[in-house]
Amino acid sequence: MIRSELVAIVAENNPHLTIRDVERIVATVFDEISGALATGRRVELRGFGAFSTRARDARTGRNPRTGTSVVVEAKRVPYFKPGKELRERLNAD
Repeated sequence: MIRSELVAIVAENNPHLTIRDVERIVATVFDEISGALATGRRVELRGFGAFSTRARDARTGRNPRTGTSVVVEAKRVPYFKPGKELRERLNAD
């Protein structure tokens, strides 16, 4: 699902909201999640899962085209841990 599909579904389920309002709502939710992760906080959506960040150490990588060694700096990457309800729903027969 892409953002425009999510906006369309939310707008369909909430006919009292305009498409522009739904777009703002979806953008605000994503901006708040991104902002929280950028400041090192964790975002938990009960029944869905939790977003957090994890640290990756610096390492020496390899350029796949040339085979030369490349220094990859330490960084933080987003991480998602699905909630119990989501896991159960995905694994339901």
